Amino acid sequence: MEAGFTNILSFRDIEIGFKSGKSRHVLLPPLNGSAVKGELIAVIGKNGIGKSTLLRTFAGLQDLIGGNLTIDGENIVDFSRLQLSGKIGYISTEIVKVSNMKVYDLVSLGRFPHTNWLGRINSSDHQMILEAISRTGMADFRTRLISELSDGERQRAMIAMVLAQDAAVMIMDEPTAFLDISSKYEIIHLLNELTRNRNKTVIFSTHDLATAVSQADKIWLLKEWGITEGAPEDLMLDGSFETLFDSNKVDFNSSDGSFTVRNTKKGRIYVKGDGNKRYWTEKALIRAGYGISESESEAVVEVPSSTDSTWKCRLDGLNGEFVSVYELVIWLRNKNITSENTSCNYQ
Repeated sequence: MEAGFTNILSFRDIEIGFKSGKSRHVLLPPLNGSAVKGELIAVIGKNGIGKSTLLRTFAGLQDLIGGNLTIDGENIVDFSRLQLSGKIGYISTEIVKVSNMKVYDLVSLGRFPHTNWLGRINSSDHQMILEAISRTGMADFRTRLISELSDGERQRAMIAMVLAQDAAVMIMDEPTAFLDISSKYEIIHLLNELTRNRNKTVIFSTHDLATAVSQADKIWLLKEWGITEGAPEDLMLDGSFETLFDSNKVDFNSSDGSFTVRNTKKGRIYVKGDGNKRYWTEKALIRAGYGISESESEAVVEVPSSTDSTWKCRLDGLNGEFVSVYELVIWLRNKNITSENTSCNYQ
């Protein structure tokens, strides 16, 4: 347990998977971990490793095969369905497609655990529904039919439903999978806000390592031999993330959490200049298969300065001048200069 913090969710030696009669199919070795109140946790792992199964188990939608899972200090098996829905909200990767249901109606379903036996929506429920719709950017779609929404809009409506549920733990299986770039970061910002300002615990799975590393308080990294948990920086420092990639195809930079697809090595180039233009020029050259030299040599790219607006390249006796990074890279590609014919080879 984290010193000074209260665990809202804790699992000890749990086994996840599927039961069929007396047979059991366990996906991973026994898992251990915890989540504290007000924490944003990203679940990461390769496809098929068991991320969705783990989240469905936390939400009570799949039975534990073994071990102990507690929610707010109580064993999950001691909760009724209604009680559990007051503790945990869940969104799956499946897109809900229903006819003749409006966005407001879908979001209002999130209030079910808080209504009376008649399921009536009172004024307080109504305000929470409207707030959830507004916070997910769906205010203009409140009366729109679910069947008329795009996949991304439907996903936002589902997130609004969980917000309206107002559970202490919010579990979301790839909540940004169908969203455009702008909407994705708006949702991640919202999840962060829920943990910081409302003390919610948000657990979400994602394939977006960069977002997880930059935004999550903790990461649960699922691997064939179990789970590794810790702050993104802890996992970066101990090399845990490197196991996610095929080292023959991807280069992982543990200093900044970035990764690049390995291209054919063509040689090293020194980039002369400063600031953002140098940074992004180096990125483009790396993508094109070139390494970045630490010292000036016969292979040089000079980025634009305050008095010059062009990129200049001197490589293997050839000279070029370009108005954009794109033109520079295309020129290098068309010249097909490799480590065999450039004077600055990889060693």
